[in-house]
Amino acid sequence: MARVYLGLGTNLGNRAQNIAQALDTLKRKGLVLCALSRLYETEPWGITEQPRFLNAVCAMETNLAPEDLLALLKATERELGRVPTIRYGPRVIDLDILLYDELCLTTPQLTIPHPGMLQRASVLVPLAEIAPDLRHPISGRTIAEHLEALGPISGVAPYPPGLGKAACVHAGPRA
Repeated sequence: MARVYLGLGTNLGNRAQNIAQALDTLKRKGLVLCALSRLYETEPWGITEQPRFLNAVCAMETNLAPEDLLALLKATERELGRVPTIRYGPRVIDLDILLYDELCLTTPQLTIPHPGMLQRASVLVPLAEIAPDLRHPISGRTIAEHLEALGPISGVAPYPPGLGKAACVHAGPRA
């Protein structure tokens, strides 16, 4: 099985529930959850005049090829109510492939590693939480080193403040 790191983001509706539903859907579709960061509230990126995001990163295992995984993520976004709008605009859910094993891939539909991940604290902070020693397949540097290279971090905070890891990503009643 391939180890993949996925970025999850949302800024519409019940944001924590959106992420929980996305994770539940991915698990139901056969992906195996290995690690999950806490939730982080982040400033919008690209178009700044929109609600704040909740972001998380998870590690999962899959037998799917990268292109098939992308298709599954896009189908999951649609199932959860994402409607295509303007690039970087508000969204119910955004699911991105950040890393897929040590693979480097560029196709018209997909680039792995995710091309913007090293410039975004909203990705590096949660990724460093679950995989600080993971090496970026192009740079060879660890995720922790890339996070440190960003300098002082602003606009990224645990959500809700003071809540522990993954405490609010469970949807539905508990047994």
